[in-house]
Amino acid sequence: MKKCPYCKSPVEDNWFYCKSCEKPLISNLQDVIHRSLKDSYDEPEIPYTDLEKEEEVYDNSIIEDKEIDRMIQEVDDKLSSKELLGEPISGALLIEKSSLYYKKRDFTNALKNLELALKNFKEENKLLNIAICHNEIGLIQEDIGFFDQAIYHFNRSLEILKDLNETEKVIKILNNLGNVYFVIKDLEHSYEYYQEAIKLSKQENLLYEEIKSSSNLIEVLYLLKDYERIKRILSRNVEFFKEHNDYYGIIQSDIKYGKLYYLIAEDYDLAYGHLNNALELISRAKEKISIYLKSKLEWECYFYLGKLFILWDNSTEAENFLLKSLEAVRIFEIGDNINEGEILENLAELYITKGEIESGLEYYNLSSEIFYKFGYDDKNADLKFKVGKIFLEYLENNVEAINYFEEALNFYEEKGYIKEAAIILNKIGDIYLNRGLKDLALKNFENARTHYKELYDEYNVNLLGKKIKSITDKNNSYLF
Repeated sequence: MKKCPYCKSPVEDNWFYCKSCEKPLISNLQDVIHRSLKDSYDEPEIPYTDLEKEEEVYDNSIIEDKEIDRMIQEVDDKLSSKELLGEPISGALLIEKSSLYYKKRDFTNALKNLELALKNFKEENKLLNIAICHNEIGLIQEDIGFFDQAIYHFNRSLEILKDLNETEKVIKILNNLGNVYFVIKDLEHSYEYYQEAIKLSKQENLLYEEIKSSSNLIEVLYLLKDYERIKRILSRNVEFFKEHNDYYGIIQSDIKYGKLYYLIAEDYDLAYGHLNNALELISRAKEKISIYLKSKLEWECYFYLGKLFILWDNSTEAENFLLKSLEAVRIFEIGDNINEGEILENLAELYITKGEIESGLEYYNLSSEIFYKFGYDDKNADLKFKVGKIFLEYLENNVEAINYFEEALNFYEEKGYIKEAAIILNKIGDIYLNRGLKDLALKNFENARTHYKELYDEYNVNLLGKKIKSITDKNNSYLF
């Protein structure tokens, strides 16, 4: 029997994790990575069980373009041969061709071939394959930022799969819907779909699907600050992943634990330990997984390590990790990404604290553009307010400060963010007062006081009352 290289305890040939010291055993890692990813809802796919052969369409292998082009040509040759023989077009071949274009990041052709496959399967009334096509189209639409289209196709797939009683596939689609609603910040629907996936998994006694669905739910629970439930889920998940030698699941759990301990500010050393352990496990697997998947696992480790070093006043390490996180996101994401917006915001804050004001402004504006693109208007408004404060406090540029403050103010007043609007109106009033523009200052102070009255904030109502009285008293004194 083999022995663990770390603790020397006996280990079985098929183990990928020592059950004594809990260290990873790297032999045969490729198999377990493949098995773990196959059903991962972070890489949501439905196996093509009803096609000519079962295969994963969008695997994570990165292939050189010439090799992909050769494979596309082979598929084209097969399609041409069928056409010459008068045989019907093969939907399976079209899906294969779509997957190759997807690997090249040629989404136009990937979608085109999926849509042709969908049309083909509809003509043949192959319902399962129709559902599969809708799912894959939804995944690409989500990738390229057309979230409404993604939701439409996921729902079409879900309807068909429910009618076919394809329970495991239904659970995957529910998770896909949860994922896309999470991206567009619709936490209510995201939570609902993840919960439905968990409930159905329990009903059908599908433990693996339940574990994966609950792992996805954790991302919503972070935002809901339900940290105790996260702890319970992670504790159970880690036990399951270790029992089943699920290397990928263990890495993800370490990342989620690191994020948890950072957010609850309970033990930053524990957060640091889990994040570094995840990076170590990823590093050990680097020759067995693609750059794409490696970067997808690494980005959040680097991001929260950067945030930890900000807390520890180590700006050099913080910048290093945040830039690594940004690089990782840009490897695996397509175009702008909401995660990139968060990283850029943290880099902006770091540069401002270092006194690198121009860099800070540049990163704030880049971050703001991304949040705006993804419909995070409240976040965009917050960043406009921060940039306005920088122009006011660091650059003493009152005109630019007011421009940014008013952009944020328009959103806050339109959406009923009364407190935020009051704060900005007060600041704008102070700027005008310092410039001697008393009428404009008075107007902003009065509007701010109205908002504070709505909030029953007597302290600020009285404070603004004194400001207003001071201005009006001086104006009245000038009349005499």
